[in-house]
Amino acid sequence: MSKAIEKAVGQAVIDRELTDKQMALVDTLVATGCTVKKASVEAGYKDSEGGRVAAQKTLKLPHVQTYLLKAVSEHLGTNAARAAARMVNLATEARSEYVQLEASKDILDRTGFRPPERNRTEVLGDIQVKIDLN
Repeated sequence: MSKAIEKAVGQAVIDRELTDKQMALVDTLVATGCTVKKASVEAGYKDSEGGRVAAQKTLKLPHVQTYLLKAVSEHLGTNAARAAARMVNLATEARSEYVQLEASKDILDRTGFRPPERNRTEVLGDIQVKIDLN
């Protein structure tokens, strides 16, 4: 099979529509962070070991994985502002000076203000030069 055909077939698999059950499974996992077993029950899979196995197989499907990655990315993007505000709050309001220091260093690091990297080079051993003029 040619690379163009393989690519087209692969893209067709990824472009498949998700069923309501598949979408509910992914949405539950992303929103709650629960286990696959609990998400499978919430999404309508059987309330048994078979339901968990079916849900795990579902999560391995390429089109479901694509949706999962997109949902996780959107979830993290939505909560990034809250995480940044929390980091600033820790840097200014934490009781522990250690926590304040670490939060401050993390903020500076993430905004591009890193301390210069110090490279230490040591030469161990003797250097001998012998010149024979014979």
